[in-house]
Amino acid sequence: VQLQASGGGLVQPGGSLTLSCAASGSIVSVWAMGWSRQAPGKQRELVATITRGGDANYADSVKGRFTISRDNAKNTVYLQMNSLYPEDTAVYLCNADLVYTTEEGTPIALVKWGQGTQVTVSS
Repeated sequence: VQLQASGGGLVQPGGSLTLSCAASGSIVSVWAMGWSRQAPGKQRELVATITRGGDANYADSVKGRFTISRDNAKNTVYLQMNSLYPEDTAVYLCNADLVYTTEEGTPIALVKWGQGTQVTVSS
């Protein structure tokens, strides 16, 4: 089972980026998905989460600027980021609460993390 994040890059202040994160493998179901970020010298911050049914929650620091969404058919979560500030610069990591099956067919539930994608907001 893997989570593959993409979409990071360099953007000017006030700009926009959309991140995506796709879960792949022998997945039975994906429940809550989310994005966190880690800036140098700072603690990891939970940015946004979304339930399978689409209920979303956001950190106060991104409310009104970021939108989390998902495509359950593709096991993919997105993070639309608008009005970016330099302080949004960080490695963005996705995670998913999911159930997958082993080669023996045993269902396993776990929280899987992706590898992260760098977002840099700078002029």
